[in-house]
Amino acid sequence: MTDEQLIQACKKQQRQAQRVLYERLAPKLYQTCKRYLPSQHDIEEVLADTFFIVFTKIEQLKAAEAFEGWARRIAVNQCLAQLKKQTSFGIYVDDDRADNQADTSIDAPMDAEDLMKLLEQLPDGCRTVFNLYAIEGYAHKEIASLLGISEGTSKSQLNFSRKKLQELVFKFYDQSYKRHEQAR
Repeated sequence: MTDEQLIQACKKQQRQAQRVLYERLAPKLYQTCKRYLPSQHDIEEVLADTFFIVFTKIEQLKAAEAFEGWARRIAVNQCLAQLKKQTSFGIYVDDDRADNQADTSIDAPMDAEDLMKLLEQLPDGCRTVFNLYAIEGYAHKEIASLLGISEGTSKSQLNFSRKKLQELVFKFYDQSYKRHEQAR
């Protein structure tokens, strides 16, 4: 079944098509949610809410080619709504979580999973701004509007997250190098 056929079947509320669409899209949307939310419970809750919205609003989708981006945007908006309940996106930066040592036992070069682990160590506000700017491609003005903060706060959170990620990457490589040397 093509994506177009699958979406048309979902618009007709055909349960089997909804299941297939869920199975195709859930892993991608799960990873999107994981970039924003630290709690497994929150990720699962937001993912369920996202699919509820997708299936109840799928009639609004104009082009099948835009479906995945449309669904991802719903997931991001749901993540932001969840974070707004729990996080202050103001200028204050909670540095405690970011000061932890990079926790990894991998001796190989850093891969995407390792980078995700480092990203998870950033404070919620910084991680959210970083995701919106660097991964989703939002401008600071859009981020400020989405999070209810100033553009300056968005820029400072991004700057802080970049510096912390850089420190964490250096720690990662330093630890990998030390483990490599000890193994010799």
